[in-house]
Amino acid sequence: MTISDKIPAAILRQHPPRIRFVPAKGDFAPIVAINTTPLVDVMLVLLIMFIIVIPAATHKVPLDLPQPGPVTAPPPPSHRLDIAADGALVWDGAALPAAALPARLAALAADPARPELNLNAAGEARYEQVDIILAQIRGAGITRLGFIDNARYRNAF
Repeated sequence: MTISDKIPAAILRQHPPRIRFVPAKGDFAPIVAINTTPLVDVMLVLLIMFIIVIPAATHKVPLDLPQPGPVTAPPPPSHRLDIAADGALVWDGAALPAAALPARLAALAADPARPELNLNAAGEARYEQVDIILAQIRGAGITRLGFIDNARYRNAF
């Protein structure tokens, strides 16, 4: 049984049934327009990014910087302490007994010119000997210490 069987024939003659799309009414009506809210959000984010990034990328401050000239100051004084593989000490090219090292370090720390001490330990020197000498350097109060020729140990490990 169909819908047209339930409707009296007189009504069907006056109003024949038509098949057509009838839009829903109320809250259930479909939205025909495109949703532009996400597009507006993306555009605002892009706008803010461009406002922040573009001026920083094109902003230049003209500065007149001084040109580097020749260095007139002499290099700071320095002393070199070499530790040989057998533990022998060499101070600025001259042999130094281990007992005289603390006095030499105290004189270096008291020097008002604040010279730098450069330490060069042979690769075969015992670590214990180097550690003792580093402790003596620290105990003397020397703060300007450099290590020489450590590049040779770069690929050792």
